[in-house]
Amino acid sequence: MNTIKKEKDDIRKKYIEIRNSIDSEKKARRDAKICRSAISLASYRFAECVLMYAPTGSEADIMPIAEDALQKGKKVAFPRCNTANHTMKYHFISSLDELVPDSYGIREPSEDLPVYDPESDAPAICFVPGLVYDRQGCRLGYGKGFYDRYLSAFKGNIVGVIYSDFIIPRVPRGRFDVMINILLTEKGVTVTGEN
Repeated sequence: MNTIKKEKDDIRKKYIEIRNSIDSEKKARRDAKICRSAISLASYRFAECVLMYAPTGSEADIMPIAEDALQKGKKVAFPRCNTANHTMKYHFISSLDELVPDSYGIREPSEDLPVYDPESDAPAICFVPGLVYDRQGCRLGYGKGFYDRYLSAFKGNIVGVIYSDFIIPRVPRGRFDVMINILLTEKGVTVTGEN
């Protein structure tokens, strides 16, 4: 096993356990603060399209952002994953009821719903989950590469959603890892960049 992969796997194991152990009331308070901060972002307020994720397990629950966006008439899209080639496409929804659990229990839109096209649709803001981030904007997910593949060609604002104590000094980097622009935690917003 190569060194970066082992480092990443060790970090994943440690932080999944830590995140799973967060008290549910504390988690709910943190999630609510994250959503309030997201809704106050200028890049969110001015975005016509909002690319979301449906939380799974102990990920930060950002569904209130999707509800707010739909109420404000924004176009809201969620990813649908192709597990054969580890790619994903964002499909627009008009209601959260259009999200249905896939074989892994992750809520996804139907494949017959319209697809977000970054070339012809309005610029978007994209909220991205992660297990850990560092302050430079490097993300560690679950290791399948769905987000790295998608975001490598994405031109809008990328917002990494994370609890503040899941920001570590440095995430081990591979050559395909995509950096994010903004870190969003229960303590507020941080613009990322190389130090």
